[in-house]
Amino acid sequence: MSSFELNLVESELKIILEALIELETKMATICDTSDDEDEIADVGNDLIEIRLLLKPLKEKAISKYGENIVNFSRESL
Repeated sequence: MSSFELNLVESELKIILEALIELETKMATICDTSDDEDEIADVGNDLIEIRLLLKPLKEKAISKYGENIVNFSRESL
């Protein structure tokens, strides 16, 4: 398997994390609410892949930038 390296600044990483977490949430909701077994299987397989990508990415991001990297609130401080 070949690999792909990408250098991101904190703000770019935050955008990617937010998008992946939002996608994970949407996919989990589909799996929890759908009556279509084929849809659940397809989305469920993709959900597993998203989670396999997201978990180490999130852990590394938190390790480097702190817990605030996964705070996506739009409220002012």
